[in-house]
Amino acid sequence: MDYEYAPLRLPPNVDRLTAAAQLAIQAEFSGWELARVRLFRDGTRQVVLRRRRVNQPQPGLSY
Repeated sequence: MDYEYAPLRLPPNVDRLTAAAQLAIQAEFSGWELARVRLFRDGTRQVVLRRRRVNQPQPGLSY
């Protein structure tokens, strides 16, 4: 399988529920799935989303 990846960085002031809601919206409407999450000591989250690569254009990420 060939995937495309989208790295995101969520600031420390974004709580877990808000981050989950944002990622759920991206997953539902743009076809992204969660590949990896790293939580740093300062509260910053590094998120990597992925989706299967297809030949048809798909919506991008909305930040």
